[in-house]
Amino acid sequence: MNEQMKELVAMGASAAANCHPCMDYHLTKCDELGIDREEVAAAVKVGLMVNRGAENAIQKKAREVFGKTAIDD
Repeated sequence: MNEQMKELVAMGASAAANCHPCMDYHLTKCDELGIDREEVAAAVKVGLMVNRGAENAIQKKAREVFGKTAIDD
């Protein structure tokens, strides 16, 4: 895997992990490598989709364990 791809993966992972410092760091690296911002945004979009999927899954699990009304208050 080349350095550009590694940084794009890192950007997506940063978004998925909600890590602002990581995103700042890897965005700087992407800029240094000359990666187009549209490509970076696409990687972030994938990370955000992963994040939403994980959030939905944990909400579902919490509702199963604690009941809908306990979680949705």
